Amino acid sequence: MITLKPETVHTDRLDLLPLQVEHADEMAAVLSDPGLHAFIGGTPDTVQDLRARYERLVAGSPSPGESWCNWVIQLRDTACLAGYVQATVTADGRGAAAEIAWVTGTPWQRRGIATEATQGLLAWLRQHPVHTVTAHIHPDHQASAAVATAAGLTPTDQSHDGETRWQLTIS
Repeated sequence: MITLKPETVHTDRLDLLPLQVEHADEMAAVLSDPGLHAFIGGTPDTVQDLRARYERLVAGSPSPGESWCNWVIQLRDTACLAGYVQATVTADGRGAAAEIAWVTGTPWQRRGIATEATQGLLAWLRQHPVHTVTAHIHPDHQASAAVATAAGLTPTDQSHDGETRWQLTIS
């Protein structure tokens, strides 16, 4: 059985820091733009709701063989948080598969931050027995499709809840 715990990941401009409950205060502001929910639905979480969510995420998955790996994205030059990346890693007979996601706060979009953070996440996953990485992206979300493409994922003909499944096979 594979159990992974997130570790700090460094990229050229970013530090991916393992999620802590204390990140909720700053992240509530980072994620406060209702426009971030245009493709996924819902509304921004309050600090209290985000803190409760982070408590659940940090506690980890209750399912054996499933790891919840969550990071906040910190800009190294300003030490401010700008978004998050996450991977749900599930053990299988060949090693593990990971489903990933990313969100960058509106003020930090169009700077390549999501792409760099996602590439850093994939580099970390490659250090573990992960053979397949997937992401689910709304077909109209061009920015997320660009991040996935830059990270090496390609769209499949499969969809789930109106989102296209993107995939990368790691050899």
